[in-house]
Amino acid sequence: MSDTDLIKLYSKQILSLAASIPHQAPLDAPQGEAKVRSPLCGSTVTAALTLEGEQISSFSQNVKACALGQASASILGKVIIGLDRPALDRGRTELTTMLKDQGPVPAAPFDGYEVLQPAREFKNRHASILLAFNAAIEAFDDAKANA
Repeated sequence: MSDTDLIKLYSKQILSLAASIPHQAPLDAPQGEAKVRSPLCGSTVTAALTLEGEQISSFSQNVKACALGQASASILGKVIIGLDRPALDRGRTELTTMLKDQGPVPAAPFDGYEVLQPAREFKNRHASILLAFNAAIEAFDDAKANA
């Protein structure tokens, strides 16, 4: 990877998102929790949440990932409160399509993922970018299983 590629990939906007991940404080009594790891790079995201009905009412995340994984967690963290499982599934599917199949930017509320379009070229980073969604979905499923 050339220096130009790295500069393009780790833009100021991505680094700013990585430095401002929301919902990092642990929850006192989460209903669901999950820790997911990318076997390729070792990045991890741990998510915890509570539900009110079918919607996420509180959320916490612990992100140990590259700047791209951190930026992804930041983008998701800004919109996750109030989402339900189908919305999370749609967001993950649309993000996967954007990264792997040159698809469009995910629809609102996930349109902040536009900043990660340059990562399409870096297939080894896709798993890290998807970790936040995977952890949130697994935590959601855990909460439903514990209900």
